[in-house]
Parts: sequence; structure tokens; C-alpha cells
Amino acid sequence: MMHPLRTAKLLLLLALSACGFQKSLPEESLNQLYSTPLSPPERPLRVFHLGHSLVNRNMPVMLEQLAGNGHDHRSQLGWGATLQSHWEPDVPINGFEQENAHPRYQDAHEAVRSGRFDAVVLTEMVEIREAIKYFDSPKYLRLWAREARTHRPDTRVYLYETWHQLDDAEGWLQRVDKDLGRYWEGELLAKGLAHGDTGGPVYVIPAGQVMARFVRRLEQAPGLPGLSSRSELFVRNPDGTQDNIHLNDLGNYIVALTHYAVLYQRNPVGLPFRLKRADGTDADSPDEATARVMQEVVWEVVTTYPKTGVAQRP
Repeated sequence: MMHPLRTAKLLLLLALSACGFQKSLPEESLNQLYSTPLSPPERPLRVFHLGHSLVNRNMPVMLEQLAGNGHDHRSQLGWGATLQSHWEPDVPINGFEQENAHPRYQDAHEAVRSGRFDAVVLTEMVEIREAIKYFDSPKYLRLWAREARTHRPDTRVYLYETWHQLDDAEGWLQRVDKDLGRYWEGELLAKGLAHGDTGGPVYVIPAGQVMARFVRRLEQAPGLPGLSSRSELFVRNPDGTQDNIHLNDLGNYIVALTHYAVLYQRNPVGLPFRLKRADGTDADSPDEATARVMQEVVWEVVTTYPKTGVAQRP
């Protein structure tokens, strides 16, 4: 017969499980994981991107051009794909065939188990709070990070912080400001890293933060050459209406710069701004002065946010 105290503990654990309880790191403990920056990479990187259409095909190709000879990438994408759907074989990945019909596709499990990738960049479905509520985001961030470092302990694992709809009722800038702490850090990182079995922290590529800071700079009068509002960073639908979530070439350029600055720990100021898309056509380019502001903003954000793993400004 089970001891009454053990029975009580078991019932408590079952009750907590039923309520969705998850172990979570306090903010101070989470921050401590990032107190020592990574060392800059000594050679070009092989990067695996796991995610959805906010990764897309063009952004990783732009990153490859920014990084120069030797940088290589592969990816597995879907439409609004969750980390869960990429992990679980019986959960369908919407748009799998369409999104991965290109020569840089590689099966995600095969990629992380191969040990060939220096960096694995993960991102989660948006709406991010729905991904957390319904698709157990912290659990799957933990599983992917643990899997990558089980097969190669020195793999650098990153979480690509994205954004949400431009027409969000709470306000686009307000959501980007608040969501970093309450969801990306407070849920995915704090809970995903709480078990101490991921072989190290998951670093952050703060694209949402960069976009927000650039938008604030952009929308100050008189704007920047060639741009005047946040909507001009996002694509237009075939009927001319605004797509409120997917980036155009200019938006993808900012995100590629952010990946470059974090992964290589280098100031992106002075990098090329006339690039190619994945299909080899010329991407729409920012004005030179605007490109420089984009580059400066990226470095400002990356070097004032320790969870990037980049050495911070004094």
C-alpha cells in the first residue's frame, strides 16, 4: 500500500499536470544563462533554418550573400508551421510540398542528427500566444535544442523572434514590445530551458525588436529615402491589398542583416544592399542611406540584448 504522503504528492503532480503546469526559470536565472557571450565563429557557417513563411526562401539566400563565400544553408519550412509539426511525424505540415520545392531543402530530423550544421535556427508559428497555448511551444523548443546538441554538442541553437499582424488590435509596436518578455522569453525560453538538458541556452535572433526600432526611426518625420511607413516593408497581395504579416525584399533584407549580426557577431554596417532573391532575380533594394540606417539599427539592438550571445556595448 502506498504511503499517504507519497499518494498526496502523486495526486498533486497529476493535478498540476492537468492544469498545464510547466517548470519555468525565474527571470534572474534565465538572464544568468546569457551572462557570458559566445565567441565569434572562426569560419563560415553551415546554418539550418526550421520554420515557416516568415523564414521563406529569400531571407536565407540574402544572408548567404551577406556572409560571403563558404556560408551555406538548408531549411525545412511550412505554412504557419509549428515546432510541434516539424517534430511529430503524424502531425501534418501545411504547405510542405510547396515550401520545400527547392534545392536547399533538407529533412529537419536528418539535418540536426547529422552534426553537419554549426547553427540551427528555430522559429515558432505566429500567432505566438496560440502556438504556446495549443501546440506546446516550450516543449518542442526544448526537444529540438536537445536533439541538435545531442548529436553535436557545440551546435549553436537560436530562436528567431518574429512579429504578428500589422493590424493587431493591441497595436503592432505595442505587441512587439510586450511579446518579447511575456512570450518569447517568459514562455519559450523560461520553460524550454528550465530542465537544464538542452546543452546550453538557446540564443535569440531579435528580428521583431529590430523591425520595431527601425519602424520607429522610419516613421519619425521626414522618414527615410524611399520609405515612409511600416507597411512598405511588407508585401502587397495580387489584388493590391496589404499583406499584414509577410515581408517584401526590404523587410527580408533587415531580417537577413539581423541573422548575420547575431550568427557572425559582426557589425553589418557597410555590407552590400543590392542582393538577389532565391530565384536569381534582383531583389528590390533600399536606398543607400536607408540601408545604412537599417544596418545601424540592427547592430544597436543586437549589442544591447544579451540573449543574442553577442558581446554587449560597454
